[in-house]
This record gives sequence, C-alpha cells and structure tokens, in this order.
Amino acid sequence: MTREPDTAPPRSTVTAAAPPAASAAGDQHHSAVPAPRAGTSQGTVGRAGIPLAAVLPRVPVAAPVGAAAPDKRHAHRPGLILGIVLIAQLMVVLDASIVNIALPDMAVALHFTPTSLSWVINAYTLAFGGLLLLGARAGDILGRRRVFVAGLTVFTLASLAGGFAGSAGELLTARVIQGIGAAFAAPSALAILMTLFPGTRERTRALGWFSAVSVGGAAIGLIAGGMLTQWASWRWVMFVNVPIGAALVGAILAVVPRYARRSGHVDLAGALTSTAGVTAVVYALVRAASTRWDDPLVLLGLVAGALLLAAFVRIELRAESPITPLRLFASRNRSASHLVRLLMVAGMFGMFFFMTQFVQEILGYSPLRAGIAFLPLTAFLFALSQITARVLAARVPGRTLMMAGLVIAAAGLLWSATLDAGSSYPALLVPLVLFGIGAGTTFVPMTAMSLDGVEPGDAGAASGLVNVSQQVGGAIGLAVLVTVFGHTASPDAPGLSGAAAKAARDAFVAGEHRALLVAGALMLGAALLTAVAIRRPATAPARAGQGRSDAESELDLASA
Repeated sequence: MTREPDTAPPRSTVTAAAPPAASAAGDQHHSAVPAPRAGTSQGTVGRAGIPLAAVLPRVPVAAPVGAAAPDKRHAHRPGLILGIVLIAQLMVVLDASIVNIALPDMAVALHFTPTSLSWVINAYTLAFGGLLLLGARAGDILGRRRVFVAGLTVFTLASLAGGFAGSAGELLTARVIQGIGAAFAAPSALAILMTLFPGTRERTRALGWFSAVSVGGAAIGLIAGGMLTQWASWRWVMFVNVPIGAALVGAILAVVPRYARRSGHVDLAGALTSTAGVTAVVYALVRAASTRWDDPLVLLGLVAGALLLAAFVRIELRAESPITPLRLFASRNRSASHLVRLLMVAGMFGMFFFMTQFVQEILGYSPLRAGIAFLPLTAFLFALSQITARVLAARVPGRTLMMAGLVIAAAGLLWSATLDAGSSYPALLVPLVLFGIGAGTTFVPMTAMSLDGVEPGDAGAASGLVNVSQQVGGAIGLAVLVTVFGHTASPDAPGLSGAAAKAARDAFVAGEHRALLVAGALMLGAALLTAVAIRRPATAPARAGQGRSDAESELDLASA
C-alpha cells in the first residue's frame, strides 16, 4: 500500500524535547499518532524541530476496538444493505411455507409415504435449528460477510439440487443441506443489520422491516407456493431460490463491507454439545407431533437433549471463546424476551398450520386462493410493524406494546376457534386482521429487546439466540397443538363420501377448535410472562445514531 505523508500544517509550533524517533519497523505497527495525554502539547516535534505528525504516515488499518472512519464505498448505502438483508431473510423464512403447499405433488412425484412426507419439512427444521448457535458464533469469529455469503451459497446450491431430485432420498438430503446453509446465513444477516443501525431509533425502524419480513414471509410463501405449484411444477418451489440466491451473493460481495472479526476460535466442545442438544430436542418434538409423547424415541430425545444442553452450559462457563457467551443472559429483559418469543411462536402455529388446512379442507379453497385469503394478515402485519417502529416505539414502552400486541393476537386465535364449515370469508377475515395487528405490534419491540445492550462482537451470537428461540418455539407449538388436535382422517381422503366425509369434517373442525384455543392460551401466556418478567428500562432511550462509532470500528478497512 503506498504511503502518503500528511502534509497538513501542524496545530502548534511549540518546541519540546521528544523521545527518540520510532524505528522504521515500529512505524509499520502503528496507524496513527495517539491522542496526547493531559498536559502535553499536540504539537510534539522530533529532534530536528519537525512535527512528528508531518512525517508519520497515515495508513488506514482495521480498528479492533477504537473508533474508525467508515469504508467510503459503503458509508452511504445503508438502505441497499438493509434491502439485501431483508431479501435474504425472506428467502430463508419463505422456504418452510412455500414447500408446505407443494407437499401433495411431491408425494406423488417422488413416491413419499404419508409418514415420510413430513420429513420434507422436518429435515430442514432439524438442520436449521440444530446448527443455529454454531452458525451464529461462526459469523462473529470468521467474519459476518464471509459466513453470510457461504451460508447463502450452500442454501442456493442445495435448492438447485432439490429441484432436480429424482427420489425421496435426494430431496431430503437437499433439504438438510438447505437447513445447514440457512443456519449460517440467518444469524449473520441479523448481526449485520444490528451493526449497520446501532442507534436506538434507526435500529427500531430497521427491525420493523425485519420483523415484518420474518413473520409475513410465511403468508407470502403460501401465495408463492400456490402460484408455482398450480402454474408450473412443485420443482419450482426449489428452483425459485436459485436466481435470488445468486443475485444476493453478488450484491453482498459488491455492497456489504467486511467487518472486523472477533478474536478467538470456535469452541469445538460447545459447538458439538449445542448442536446435538438442540437437534435432539427438536427431533423429539417433531416426532411427538406424529406419534405420542410416551414414544420411547421422544422420551430419549428429550432426556438426551436436556443432558447435552446442561453439559453445554457447563462448558460455556469455562470456555475462553464460548459459542454462546452466557453474559447475553445477564439482562433480565433480554432473557425474558426469548421466552416470550418461544411462547408466541408456539401459538402462531395455530394460525399458520391449522388455518391454512381449514380453508382448504373445510372451506374448499384451492392452494392459490388459500394463499390469497391470507393477504390481509400480511398487509396488516407489515403496516403495524412500520407504525410501531416509526411512531409507537418512541412514545410507548416496549413492554406495553408487547402486552397489547399479544392480547390482540390471542383474540384473533380465539376468534378463529369459532369458525366452522358454514363460515364466510368476512367471518374469517376478522381473526386474520386481529392476528396481523397483534403480531406486527409485538415483534418489533420484542426483537429490539432481545438485542438491546449487546456488544458488537456478540451480535452474531445474540442473533442466533433470537433464531433458536423462534425455531424451538415452532417445534414446541407444532408438537403440542398437533397432540391437542388429535388424529383424524382428512375430510377429502380417498374413499370417504357421504356420512363418513361429514363425520371427518366435523372431527377436523372439533380438533382444530381445540388446537386454536390452546394456541390462544399460549399467546395469553406470553402476554402474562411479559407483564411479570419484563421490567421497564430505567434509562432513557439512546438518541438516534448513538453507537455509530462502535459500528464503524467493526469495518475492516484493511481489506477494502
């Protein structure tokens, strides 16, 4: 790198004795003149009377802890980087719901049995949930942009392979690899957003978009899956990720800056125990949804998962560079927000899992029409996310917003439990709108609380905890609500007609009502936990833009 001397005139011409000039070798290890101590002159000079500032070169280097100027190529592109992060997050969360719509066609084309078909979803869930903590910390240590690109590349290539799958085994393998890629990409995306928008106000606005995409993406996936399956082929629910993923990787390399890596190494023991522990718990919950809670493998998975996670905590207490720094749980509000998210997401499955089946199985909607029916939920969720981020968050405490939103979402779920085969779309519209309003109001302050006060170097690990609580919450919700729903024949199963078909419809509606009532109770439980466990912050909100120097210090200028 060419060195150019600083020719700016000295601030002072005071002449003073100076220590011996640094050697040439020593100069190479310093990028700037340190700020003078109190009582010394800013115009320190060398033996020849020449100010040292005039001869010491100004070399841009990575600033591990201090303030640093931002990379000029990226300083004015926060909106573009935010767009990249949002599209990447949308692609990851879309993948579960977009595949749901295509499951019947996949079963016919690849000869899945009814039991094995559920593993198209479960394979992705297990890989994603099990590796999230490792993927999150990898971004902090190896570099967030690098891990973000690697995760998206793996996800994209697995999507391409899945689209060409010629057997059930090939598709399931592709789904596992998709989950691995998503586990490394998703936490890095949120960590980049945290670093890009460190000020309270600007971060809240960015989280408004991020929350809307994270929750609304499931409903968008229903529409996209219905269109692709109905107009093209089930294979396109996999192929659609390829051009989007390729464009994202190119955009990240061109626009997103490199961030300084946190010193340390990957805690191998912590990585193994956390991955095995979370995978065992998620597997047990997924299996419980399709069998029974007293199934030996379910019990084994829960016990093994608990033991492995206990070992993980013990390892993290002693590790020099832990996968999940336990200091992230030092804040009562942060810890409670993860539990609230877990309960809320568990309840959300009542809306997205059972209501999508209700409109198709009972009301007779096509996959595409079912997806369009959920558009109002998505619209209100997006609208309330923005209103909360831009208007309410600055005026109403996050705890109050969360309680209000959770109660409104619970009302939507409980209202859904009154629907039956004779219900019209306007009757369905009311609970959808209520749920959209409640979820949009809750997710922004909840996510902000989960990330509040986190040091820049721990941003990836904190983002991983957000994703883990969401994944485990979904698995718990599915297991509990499916158990409550019970095992009934599908109303449109082959061979059912007349009285048998009517009995199946009645049984389905009764089971769905039970599941939605429990989902509403989970949502109310989340509201109660918010009221009891979360405290109102004692300190005033930070000004917009506060913390910018911390974010800028993470920019790796040496690699620019």
